[in-house]
Amino acid sequence: MIISTTETIPNRQIEEIVGIARGSTVRARSVGSDIFAGLKNLVGGEISEYTKLQADSREQALQRLEEDAERLGADAVVNIRLTTSTVMQGASEILAYGTAVKLK
Repeated sequence: MIISTTETIPNRQIEEIVGIARGSTVRARSVGSDIFAGLKNLVGGEISEYTKLQADSREQALQRLEEDAERLGADAVVNIRLTTSTVMQGASEILAYGTAVKLK
């Protein structure tokens, strides 16, 4: 499966658009990481626990997008976008979406 943020795939022609592929995950912070983050906030710097949580969430959303595209019978997903939204305090959704296509 080819996944791209561009509208086209170099040296490939899009034959058919099969739909919108999407994948999302909702993740919440843990009490332990919140305590550490509060301490880290006092001295400054990257809060690596939150960075890892966001990175894992993005990967899971992209994996689910790819599974959705396969279900649609796509060869590729173009014009991929990622967005986030707050579901409730301490919990966020990461959504990956794009156009599922068949290639010649």
